[in-house]
Amino acid sequence: METTTRQQPLPTVNDLKSKVSDDLGTAKQTLKDGAESAMDQVGERVSEQKHFAAHQIAGIATALKNVGTELENGDQADVGRFAKQIGENVKTLADNLEGRDLREIANMAEDFGRMQPLAFLGVAALAGLAASRFLTASSKRSPTSGARQKSDVQAGSALTRPAIGLGGQYNG
Repeated sequence: METTTRQQPLPTVNDLKSKVSDDLGTAKQTLKDGAESAMDQVGERVSEQKHFAAHQIAGIATALKNVGTELENGDQADVGRFAKQIGENVKTLADNLEGRDLREIANMAEDFGRMQPLAFLGVAALAGLAASRFLTASSKRSPTSGARQKSDVQAGSALTRPAIGLGGQYNG
């Protein structure tokens, strides 16, 4: 019994170069498409966050103007006028954020900080306070602390005796 094996002709160097070139072109196009898609998604997220930031800053501006009005109507008219002026400047900043790219926004914040250092520090403090309150409110809290659980075990079994924790939650 004779086995016949067909041998395919070996590819030439030019064939290999052509194949590698095609594969590289395909890989480059795939990477380019992926990068464009990722950049589009990043751009959408940045736009959403920029709009959110502008809205939050406008809210801070309104609050500053309201405080200024109340102080003006009270016994601190000078402080009230200053607070209203800061509020108006912050509102202008919020309006200018819309339709700008990140570099322009960073430059605007830098310029605002130079022109109105007290307002900039006030806005930064308010933004920090708002961020900390947001993070605190959105963090998950355990219904009982380790100390509470330890005291429940010392006082008796939680299975035999119901224990009421903070906030009226049933811990048994």
